[in-house]
Amino acid sequence: MTVTVSMHFVNELFHGVPVVERARGSYLERAGISPFLLAAPHGRVTVEQFATLYRLLVNDFDDETPGFFARPLRSGTLKLLCLSVLEAPTLKVALHRYTLFFRIVLDDFGYEYSVEDDLVRVALVEHRPPAGSRILVHELMLKLFHGIASWMIARKIPPIMMECAYAQPAHSADYLYFYPGKVLFDRPETAMYFDRSLLEQPIRQTKKHLGAFLRRAPADWFYVSLADRLVSHRVREHLSQHLASSGSVQDVAAALHMSVRTLSRRLAAEGTHFQAVKDEFRRDFAIQALTRTERPLLGISDDLGFEDLACFSRAFKAWTGNSPAAYRRAIAPLPQQA
Repeated sequence: MTVTVSMHFVNELFHGVPVVERARGSYLERAGISPFLLAAPHGRVTVEQFATLYRLLVNDFDDETPGFFARPLRSGTLKLLCLSVLEAPTLKVALHRYTLFFRIVLDDFGYEYSVEDDLVRVALVEHRPPAGSRILVHELMLKLFHGIASWMIARKIPPIMMECAYAQPAHSADYLYFYPGKVLFDRPETAMYFDRSLLEQPIRQTKKHLGAFLRRAPADWFYVSLADRLVSHRVREHLSQHLASSGSVQDVAAALHMSVRTLSRRLAAEGTHFQAVKDEFRRDFAIQALTRTERPLLGISDDLGFEDLACFSRAFKAWTGNSPAAYRRAIAPLPQQA
């Protein structure tokens, strides 16, 4: 999974839990995240690092939504939620049970869904402001629904539109990979829209599949790839397999059976362009390699198609605010505090 996320998700995860500065550094170290990234202007972590940090906080505070709400969701809540929807015959029935579950377990937060013409609208409802970081709570609770729903029907649900009940944040470029489709900000409620026909999809998962899904949480519901729908995702998929041999816009367009002009037009419709997608992929690939392997910097540079190490270093610093060498040094084991 060569995807990274903004440090926003890490910084804000501590918002609702009583963690002192010293303990915060310990959590970051255990998740393989250097504390220096907290202040890095464009710091990023892998989805796996974020998921590890999330699980550490969940376990230590016995709250599967760590500090999000006035009432903690104790260990086992997600399992009970999934068990309550797995016996449903269709996604429509499961969605009703899903909204009912949160109505029972939480007083300050819930979900509502409605059908409008050919679209299903699933909205977050705040009965009172969340205790945790509001934007993060909205992002993760909407992703929780999207991830579980996609998993239940064993089919990636393409969001057609997302509405956000907050101003456009600095890290909104990540939404292209988490909420593909049209995204609107400063809306009355946070909501996701998807095709009504999916309501009749049968539930395909069973209890025997649940353990593996829960062990991988939150990674599996936080990041649901839709490479088969968005052109930008298909470009990333091609680059992940053929960057060194055919990473030019002409090569990618040919591989996707379209002209360069058509590729550019379709990427523009998704709010991006080829060089941005390529740079985002190379950035994420480099961060994965620096944090999860001991591959030499020159080898990583070659893998990414740079002319030399200096070019790679300049590009990486532009992407993250730090050189590749500094990034790798920062995630080396930190000295134990007395």
